[in-house]
Amino acid sequence: MVYICSWDEFVERSVQLFRDDPLSTRYVMKYRHCDGKLILKVTDNRQCLKYKTEQAQEAKKMEKLNNIFFTLMARGPEVDLSEVTGKEQMDTQTTRRGRGRKQ
Repeated sequence: MVYICSWDEFVERSVQLFRDDPLSTRYVMKYRHCDGKLILKVTDNRQCLKYKTEQAQEAKKMEKLNNIFFTLMARGPEVDLSEVTGKEQMDTQTTRRGRGRKQ
């Protein structure tokens, strides 16, 4: 098992691992509340990649990785991933409504 220190490297290598063998690749998340640790693991039974963090800000990055894997699994491993990041940017630009009275 290899713990990867860089988030970008972990995402890049795990996406490549999925694209190489999509039928046997697994993605596992493990959160230990008592320690405050989040561990992400991507494996294809031959190679295992792990990323460990204790930072609360990493939750958004994990959500982004989930969206990448959902897209790869739903549309196939040859899909262009730039669509995933573009959709997320549009979601963050939604307007907020005030706390006024409901009509």
